[in-house]
Amino acid sequence: MSLFRHIRKLNALQNVRQLSSAGLKSSTLQYATDPQPQFTDAETQQLLQSMTQLQLDKVFRKRTVPDNSVHTQFMTTAQLEKEFLLTIEKAQQLLQMPPVVKIKEDTERIISKDPALKDFATTKYVFTDITFGLPQSERKVVVRDVDGTLSYATLDITKRMNQLYFPLDGRKFYTPRMFSDEQLFQRCLDEHKYEFILDRLTVQYEPYEAEFHNISAKVFEHLNESKQFDQLRSTRHFGPMAFFYAWHRCIDDLLYDMIRRDYLLNAVQLIALSYKIHKVPLDYQATLRQLEELQPSPAVKALAELRSGLRQHQAKGIENEIQTAIGKTETDFQADEISLRFIEQYIGSEHALKKVQLELAVQTLKELNLEKQQLYEGLKKAHGVQQQAS
Repeated sequence: MSLFRHIRKLNALQNVRQLSSAGLKSSTLQYATDPQPQFTDAETQQLLQSMTQLQLDKVFRKRTVPDNSVHTQFMTTAQLEKEFLLTIEKAQQLLQMPPVVKIKEDTERIISKDPALKDFATTKYVFTDITFGLPQSERKVVVRDVDGTLSYATLDITKRMNQLYFPLDGRKFYTPRMFSDEQLFQRCLDEHKYEFILDRLTVQYEPYEAEFHNISAKVFEHLNESKQFDQLRSTRHFGPMAFFYAWHRCIDDLLYDMIRRDYLLNAVQLIALSYKIHKVPLDYQATLRQLEELQPSPAVKALAELRSGLRQHQAKGIENEIQTAIGKTETDFQADEISLRFIEQYIGSEHALKKVQLELAVQTLKELNLEKQQLYEGLKKAHGVQQQAS
């Protein structure tokens, strides 16, 4: 009876593999050259990390996991400050971006040909280095063919052997139906389950596999159509998405979303990333330096948000209360002015594709900022803040 069950299991597995062999239709946009040098560049990483933002409520939101418990502990102020720093560090680790690399092609790498071993067996032999603690990328897997040829294993065999001896939690030996079934995959896209798809993708495939490139590109293309960019903000997939749009010269929809949400620093960084990738002869670094001096980094901003809950920080002056009510400070207004000039310069250039849409978004934000600034100055004058400062 167990033999029949085993046969049925093998048949089912074979059907799944046959279904997955068809795969999804190829994406429209693909990386023509190796994107890794640009993606791993220190300046690019800094821009992408800043654009991703560090919204702690979203990073540490409750998920459907086996252990979702809450731990309560009494701490001193010093202990709490240390815990804040550890929280920021943990959040940055959770936002570590999957690498963007080129598709690795299979090449035949023969080690030796031994005709004396021809027909030594009717099947191939696979030899795997199972040294403990060795990274999977450095683990050697070789195959002895029936004709006596000894060669390095293909990428697919290497991946399967690594999964056999050192299984990665969540990775399957077969292609999950959500990736092999076109209708099911489209349903996930239509329901805007972008983070779920990309999380599952990073578990099932390696970044250098063609399936990884194809599926991630289809997700980013669908996102560009649905305009649901905020779903990936403060996740590890926002950076690769922004890089994908900048690489393929289609940043305008994401740029519009950033302007509409008043993320002007991120909008400047997105334009700067596009200029950097395509080597546009424009000095964007001067603008970035000005903005970095006026606005804190995402980590500093998140740390200030955590500290704001402490009792010793609750006694705020009238100026801080005005800033909290308005949502901006004087330096924020200065940074907005610098950012808007840079964005308008991009809109007026040949690189912008949706000029009218972006111009309307900038004009709307300008009017809102003007109202906020007038209200801010009026409240400061009414409470005598300027006289106290002088």
